[in-house]
Amino acid sequence: MIILAIDQGTSGTKAIVVDAERGVLGLALVPVRPTYLPGGGVEQDPAELLSSVLNAGRGAIAEAGDAGRHIDAVTLANQGETVLAWDRRTGSPLSAAISWQDRRAEEICSELVDHAEILSARTGLVLDPYFSAPKMAWLRRHRTTGGVVTTTDSWLVHQLTGAFVTDVTTASRSLLLDIDATVWDSELLEIFGLAAEELPDLVPCDQVVGYTTAFGGPPGGICVAGLIVDQQAALLAQGCLERGTAKCTFGTGAFLLANSGGQAVRSSSGLTSSVAWQVRQGHSYCVDGQVYTAASAVRWLCDLGIIDAVTDLDAVAAESSGSAICVPALAGLAAPWWRPEATGSLTGMTLATGRGEIVRAVVDGIAAQVAELVDAVAQDISYPMTRLRVDGGLTASTALMQATADLTRVPVDVYPHPHATALGTAALGRLSLDHELSISEAIFDWRPTVTYRPRWDAGRAEEFREGWRDALQRNISQTIAGGTKK
Repeated sequence: MIILAIDQGTSGTKAIVVDAERGVLGLALVPVRPTYLPGGGVEQDPAELLSSVLNAGRGAIAEAGDAGRHIDAVTLANQGETVLAWDRRTGSPLSAAISWQDRRAEEICSELVDHAEILSARTGLVLDPYFSAPKMAWLRRHRTTGGVVTTTDSWLVHQLTGAFVTDVTTASRSLLLDIDATVWDSELLEIFGLAAEELPDLVPCDQVVGYTTAFGGPPGGICVAGLIVDQQAALLAQGCLERGTAKCTFGTGAFLLANSGGQAVRSSSGLTSSVAWQVRQGHSYCVDGQVYTAASAVRWLCDLGIIDAVTDLDAVAAESSGSAICVPALAGLAAPWWRPEATGSLTGMTLATGRGEIVRAVVDGIAAQVAELVDAVAQDISYPMTRLRVDGGLTASTALMQATADLTRVPVDVYPHPHATALGTAALGRLSLDHELSISEAIFDWRPTVTYRPRWDAGRAEEFREGWRDALQRNISQTIAGGTKK
């Protein structure tokens, strides 16, 4: 069974051709570049997103050689909360794609604050511009009332197959889905002024939704299945099938998800709850937290000339005496604080502070945020985390992975492939084609390339985290005092 698995992400689209027995046979990566605008705007060109999907898919097929001519299914992972308006009749985009990073819908959220409690109870999410519905409402208010407004997966699938669908994991990131019943909620649509909108049909993650000829194949096309949010795909790929198992993807941001079992948890610690996957007529749920800036914070260091490339991270961090503390809230703070107005801070500097101290502070600041999320997960699911599985480009940084182990106080297992998201969608593709296959059988076997074990004792870890939390609270207090609180 040969799958073309496509991972359409924030900074690029990756495609792999993968076979259960032979592994990855072809790979292609096409970069995409978000546009950062004043006022918190982050947009992407829909045409660039579609072109990247097509070119990455075709590139992976070409590299796979003969195997690329025998694709059984095309699968797609998406960014989750990125939205656009488009014409269902022509398929033409009517707006830019408004990224999950975009903060311009803060005005919408401020207006709806009285509805925050019902939104949380019904959806498992918090009222924040990060999620889809506020951005959909913002688009309708400020850009266009034409066509339909959906997440990018619906548009991409329509381009490939003509279908008008979204999967339940993506819908669970919208603030419009009843997370328990997994149906669109008319009352929530009314709250956001979206009651008149035509929404895509909801489908499980292992459903064939149509056929595409965009990547060759037989005259009738190749089936398209395995739709899922990118982070949930990585959770599946890493075998987090049992309650309490967790992974953290270190990409543009850092995204920690933990399997919470067959019922949606309402977080008491500032996390959110979503559908992890719907397969075989059953649901699994997850709790999750986000660090908005991980690789993007490292790119910021590069843009400032503090390091020349991401590969310099470990060497430069090793030059540090560890005296500075960074709260890398360069795009605001997500879970568990939900302070979109927060900004980054760097404290504890002296005349002896050099680039090593700055880099080390950013690395430790990312790890400290992840550690806060680990604690929140344990509180929400009443289940202590015993280890953390990690994937993403920044797992190549020994400094960051060791800091994560030291501050979370759990072993950190590095996933051996740079394709966790794509491999997760490929597993769903296998489930869609073979109805006798179990979920565990569909996942590709793996062993960690390296395990980072905590070197710091509990006292040292807690001392650092207390200092970091103090810096965080000063940051938030200064932001409020500066008058930027919404």
